[in-house]
Amino acid sequence: MPRGRFTVGALRTVLTALSRSIKRRRWKNNQRGTVVRRDWLLAFGLVALDQLSKILVKGFRIGAFVHHGMVPGQSIPILGEWVRITFVENPGIAFGLPVGGAKVLLTLFSFAVSMMLGWYLRHLGGVPFRARLGVIFLFAGAMGNFIDRAFYGVLYGEAPLLHGQVVDFIDVEFPDFTLFGRVYTRWPTFNIADSCITLGILLTLLFHRYLPSVRQLRR
Repeated sequence: MPRGRFTVGALRTVLTALSRSIKRRRWKNNQRGTVVRRDWLLAFGLVALDQLSKILVKGFRIGAFVHHGMVPGQSIPILGEWVRITFVENPGIAFGLPVGGAKVLLTLFSFAVSMMLGWYLRHLGGVPFRARLGVIFLFAGAMGNFIDRAFYGVLYGEAPLLHGQVVDFIDVEFPDFTLFGRVYTRWPTFNIADSCITLGILLTLLFHRYLPSVRQLRR
């Protein structure tokens, strides 16, 4: 009889511990789900900000309302010659670097990178925010420029699908320098997506030790 009471008590203890473990796991999963949703909200908020800035520069039409935007090559001083808004359409990669004739491949590559970063970000709920932020910036930057390349040509009646050009407009003064054989008297014109990519690379390099490998995520 004592042995039976002991067995029932032990079973009750095990079940209680198991129940608490399940509740803790559910709580952690809920917390991670909340974190992931916030990360997505921030990422797509950055994409929206990037796209809004570009259509304000390039112009748009909604019904009877027309915003004409700027003419390619037009420049508006913000802080004298140090900071200007200069409308440039870039057929290449970040900061106006050329890619030759591989336009469609570049567009498809940027889409593939966006999807891989999105998949990776989805699994980082338990990673410190400072490390996740780098991936958030990278995703937002890649997705922002992909939208330009994939759809702007069609939306503005300028080029076929996947042949659009990226809208750049942030123009800052910088000491002369040479990059890939080209001499620049100002920093190459860029956009918010380019800035996100740069910040994402820097943050990822700083906090890469907190980021799991793809192999670890698949276990």
